[in-house]
Amino acid sequence: MTDLIQATSPAPEAGAGPRRRSRSLTGEAMAQLGRSPLVWIALAILVVLAAMAIAPGLFTKVDPQRCILLNSRKPPAYGSWFGFDIQGCDVFARTVHGARASLSVALLATIGSTLIGGVLGLVAGFKGGAIDAVISRVTDVVLGLPTLLGAIVILATLGSSGNGVLRLALVLSVLGWATEARLMRASVLQTREADYVHAARAAGASSIRIALRHVLPNSVAPLLVLATLSLGGYVGTEATLSYLGLGLQPPVVSWGTAISDAQPYLASAPHMLLFPSLVLTVTVLALVLLGEAVRRAFDPRSR
Repeated sequence: MTDLIQATSPAPEAGAGPRRRSRSLTGEAMAQLGRSPLVWIALAILVVLAAMAIAPGLFTKVDPQRCILLNSRKPPAYGSWFGFDIQGCDVFARTVHGARASLSVALLATIGSTLIGGVLGLVAGFKGGAIDAVISRVTDVVLGLPTLLGAIVILATLGSSGNGVLRLALVLSVLGWATEARLMRASVLQTREADYVHAARAAGASSIRIALRHVLPNSVAPLLVLATLSLGGYVGTEATLSYLGLGLQPPVVSWGTAISDAQPYLASAPHMLLFPSLVLTVTVLALVLLGEAVRRAFDPRSR
């Protein structure tokens, strides 16, 4: 985590130097990302997945809820590329439509945990003192709780009431912000001692102006890198919780629920499990590759 902060935080220079350096690092990072074939492959995969989530009708006209028992467990064939599940639903249609729920949970959880952790980390690092101590202790407590175990306990307690996507994203955000807060705090502690911050204080700028205009823009890069890496993790967590019957529930279609429904029929109808699992694996792999590429691009020592 310290390496990530050092790699993505601009050097403390006087005057307008940090802004020029920050832009320079950003430009170099974007140029390196543009030269990486893996980045373009990952982006191409993610663009297709995003299109599946936003406009599934572009990929299939079949209703994922339309099930014909006569087609139960039929293998892949022309017109039904992934075969049919136990209820006679088209597996390809359910896989395509499942992208929306699975990716929505991951995106909302990433945004939520990044906002919560970013705000708390900024306040703790900038204010210091008792506020920093309280936030740091709460962060330590949340970090000590395994995300998956905590989600299982909370979701089992809440039951299946309410919107499944929002409920699951909220639970993951509440459990996942601590790493972001600790990373943001460390970055702010480094940035607030820069010469341009002291110059702003000497010029009479308010604390809020200094925090939002000078400290935040020069401290947020490590947080954005971590958010990119977190997306893949949340996709996998959603699938795991839905597989256990605690995440998204029918009639919501997601990759996790498809895998859960297919597991008992692995021997007799392996296609039911194979294709949703393959799409899930490719999605997580693409997100991890993109996140790792972003981390390396913002690390000058990797060039």
